[in-house]
Amino acid sequence: MKASFQLETDAGSRSVEVDFDTLIVAGWAGRDRDAIEHHIEELAAIGVPRPSAVPLYYRIADNQLTQSERVQVVGGDSSGEVETFVFMVDGELCVSIASDHTDRKLEAHSVALSKQICVKPVANVAWRHADVAEYWDQLVVRAYIEENGEEVLYQEGPLATLRTPLDLIEGYTGGTGGLPPGAGMTCGTVAVRGGIRPAARFTMELFDPRRQRTLRHRYEVEVLPEIS
Repeated sequence: MKASFQLETDAGSRSVEVDFDTLIVAGWAGRDRDAIEHHIEELAAIGVPRPSAVPLYYRIADNQLTQSERVQVVGGDSSGEVETFVFMVDGELCVSIASDHTDRKLEAHSVALSKQICVKPVANVAWRHADVAEYWDQLVVRAYIEENGEEVLYQEGPLATLRTPLDLIEGYTGGTGGLPPGAGMTCGTVAVRGGIRPAARFTMELFDPRRQRTLRHRYEVEVLPEIS
């Protein structure tokens, strides 16, 4: 899948294009064991079995990546999760945001299949990882959903609660090198507020307090009928 990003740097911005052939979802990526356990219990409440190990790396078909502002899902049991998204451009690691949109009903049967069946929306703006690496832990991810006609804060937390991209990449490659060209990886999420639930509109953000800037992407969810 080819994706276009506006890469924002201290020297300005430029357009880059990445031809993704590998998509990885890093799951159970919390840095703190208590936070991981909270997320495990959060999912267990909707019937999702405990993971065999943490973190886990789920391979998703690269054609499931999308930059569209509208996605289609079958049935009303899916929901989004804001995550940082890292990839290589000209030998340099870059960061954006994506949603690990997941079918929660299917997740109780198979986490891997529940992730594969839903597209993964990604923003069209990115930053150089090198520009934010020094204060990575201060960055904040947020997500909002539309509920009863109002925008409600759904997720919010600092990246200090999650493993760093470099740590996750090392775990995925077994320490043999960096993220390969053409590969994109989501890097874990933070807890939701009020329980995991679907929404017709999902807005995700990555906030940089040092430079006072925000990466943002919004998408709407069209629910297709689930025919027996």
